[in-house]
Amino acid sequence: MYLKKIKIAISSAIFISCTSASSPITELASLPKKLGEASAVEVTEKSSRIWTLEDSGNKPELYSLDKTGKIIHTITVANAANNDWEDLTSDQLGNLYIGDFGNNDNLRTNLAIYKIKATDLDKNTVSYIQKTEFYYPEQKQFPPKKSNLIYDSESFFFFNDNFYVFTKNRSSKSDGTTQLYRIPNKPGKHAAQLIGDFITCTEFKKCAVTSADISPDGTKVALLSATKIWIFGQFKGDRFLDGKVREIDLNHFSQKEGICFIGNSKLYITDERTKKVGGKLYEMKI
Repeated sequence: MYLKKIKIAISSAIFISCTSASSPITELASLPKKLGEASAVEVTEKSSRIWTLEDSGNKPELYSLDKTGKIIHTITVANAANNDWEDLTSDQLGNLYIGDFGNNDNLRTNLAIYKIKATDLDKNTVSYIQKTEFYYPEQKQFPPKKSNLIYDSESFFFFNDNFYVFTKNRSSKSDGTTQLYRIPNKPGKHAAQLIGDFITCTEFKKCAVTSADISPDGTKVALLSATKIWIFGQFKGDRFLDGKVREIDLNHFSQKEGICFIGNSKLYITDERTKKVGGKLYEMKI
């Protein structure tokens, strides 16, 4: 059953119609105990391998899984440190990108995205071939006041030769706003361009955005939280948050940290293992 709601979609305060629906996710596999902090999921072009990584405090490694959750290949990125790897995305050529932009304390000045060449994904040890650094020009203090801790991120995707990063609001009185920034797919250090925002809900643990992806045909964007998914469509260009949005209540709580499209109507989701909860690979049709 769909319940109509009203949400603010972008900073210009355009109101949009939003629907909410319950939609269960299906557990496909348990992830190995080695991957206690799986923080991303991605499937590259023309490949069925499922890629994941772990976040800060873990090795600079990428893990390739099969649909049973078994690790079938591990890559060490020799020339990169895992400061706080949070998400993965890929381009049409199958190149893989690592989002090293986790920033819980809003202190970092070394936010980066690393490019791993598609033809290197069968190797055991690789070096990134491009480093894209960026910063948020609106941030003037490191850290800002607790009421303005809005410069963390765990989510991005690749689209039309740009990266799109969604922030995670850690402010003391968070209203659930995620901000959308655009960064060019180029080496060097770039000012991230703020192009929109979206209000999820005020319950941080349930509604903070932890991963994002865009469908292969470029018509749908998915944002993930611990309990919900937001699907955006009918947008123009990269004004994703101006589009029509459908809120899906997963009726399931865990530390979900990875989402990716498989085709245009199916999603993979992963969560971290917390005590006896999580550490799974899920599938959901939309």
